Amino acid sequence: MSEHDAPRVVKPVRNQLSLQPTDLEALVPDDHPVRAIWALTERLDLSEFYAEIEARGSAPGRPATDPQVMLALWLFANSEGVGSARLLERLCDRDAPYRWICGGVPVNHHTLSDFRVKQGKKLDRLLTQTLAVLMKQGVLQLKRVAQDGMKVRASAGAGSFKRKASLERAHQEAEQQVRRLKREVADDPGAGTRRVQAAKERAATARQKAVEAALAELPELEEKQEQRAKKDERRGKKEVRVSTTDAECRVMKMADGGFRPAYNVQLATDAGTGCIVGVDVTNNGTDQPHVVPMLDDITARTGRTPDEYLVDGGFVTHENIEVVTARGATIYAPPAKSRNPKIDPCEPKKDDSPAVAAWRLRMKTEDAKRIYVQRGAVAERTNADLRVHRRLDRLNVTGLVKVKSVVLLAALTYNVLRLISAGMTA
Repeated sequence: MSEHDAPRVVKPVRNQLSLQPTDLEALVPDDHPVRAIWALTERLDLSEFYAEIEARGSAPGRPATDPQVMLALWLFANSEGVGSARLLERLCDRDAPYRWICGGVPVNHHTLSDFRVKQGKKLDRLLTQTLAVLMKQGVLQLKRVAQDGMKVRASAGAGSFKRKASLERAHQEAEQQVRRLKREVADDPGAGTRRVQAAKERAATARQKAVEAALAELPELEEKQEQRAKKDERRGKKEVRVSTTDAECRVMKMADGGFRPAYNVQLATDAGTGCIVGVDVTNNGTDQPHVVPMLDDITARTGRTPDEYLVDGGFVTHENIEVVTARGATIYAPPAKSRNPKIDPCEPKKDDSPAVAAWRLRMKTEDAKRIYVQRGAVAERTNADLRVHRRLDRLNVTGLVKVKSVVLLAALTYNVLRLISAGMTA
């Protein structure tokens, strides 16, 4: 083909230096959700975050990343289903809304990850702040609250669970490896090689600490196993196992009927606003022990006890019913069906306390049944939102403290989005 007939195209030139001025404000429309999230963070009291910053005035020291930027990044990321610090770092370099939040402030995945998992107590108080905003506006009245639990898959695999003998052997091997690597680092004259060896030593030390954490969990688990064996002799005494990846997670029965390493995330949701008013995370796979602690959490956050409290059958014990009633709340929960079809579970029994007898009679009425039906729409909708849209289906952190921080951030995002939808950002 001759030069005259060749098609003319504009080809990329990648070795040409160029200056490209950018107006971040112009990249984000006025009605973009990221602006609403930023506006709401400006209303929150972040003084606790700023109080711990060491760099002050003209004193020496590297300036800290603005906590408002970090919080807004995670809230917006969670609102879009982003739960990885590494992915969030990449988004801050290429996506306009994230770049707009940063405003030229550099962030990396280490800083982002540390903020998410080390600020749990402050995030907890921010969650309480969102409820205070709703209560001040008269929107949150706690007339009806539903509690539900969901098992969230831990980052540990089933193969990481080991018996005591295996843990002790692994601990011994880890100690030997750490000692060997320390000797190699001390004897190696090459600086580059020393850095590699030091990295190996850190990995071996981390492995040693993980095994030590697993060994530390054994006594408590063995005690619980003995108590269960005494109550039910047919179960027999099984040797307990602990994960070397996440020593605090436990094998739990999941929603699909299978058994996997998980944490039990408990959430209480207000029916009127759809906001989360209580959060707890435990490694206890049963729901019954979590009614009273959740009620305490709600009272601590709001200063009030709900008028009506809805839970499913997995939470029902006579003690829970009596405590909830004594606190001034009316409990709605299905009575357990009797093995004898002739026995009506809603009829009071001889040994029932007044609170339990009243609960049985109440659940026999059509009004109580109508109220209880709302539990699924309120509580399970919240669970589904956090699991699907906030990526709380599988955890990417280990340990109760870090897991609760991640759950609190997801709950805070959920409430922030509810506030925005209610037009409470201004």
